[in-house]
Amino acid sequence: MSEVVLVGLIMVIVAACAFAPLGCFLSAYAKAKQTDADKPFADSGKTGPVVPEDSILRRHFLAQLQSEIEAALFPRPTDSMLQRHYDSLVAAKVESRLQALIK
Repeated sequence: MSEVVLVGLIMVIVAACAFAPLGCFLSAYAKAKQTDADKPFADSGKTGPVVPEDSILRRHFLAQLQSEIEAALFPRPTDSMLQRHYDSLVAAKVESRLQALIK
């Protein structure tokens, strides 16, 4: 019986050691991310994310922004005319978000 209790205690200790760094890491990551977002940028004096200057990073940033906007909207229509209107709506929302980031 004592062997079962001993094995159980060892399993609890191993599980605590295995999952404790993950919890500490996530809380430290969230704090670092929050402080990074609050710090003003040295060159512009603004806070928040900026559009990257590198072409590949800019393309990925814009694609992520567009996918976030499309996720918040209704599903993409199947009619070609409605698709054009949908695309122009998404483009307008992307422009407005970019203007908000720049200001």
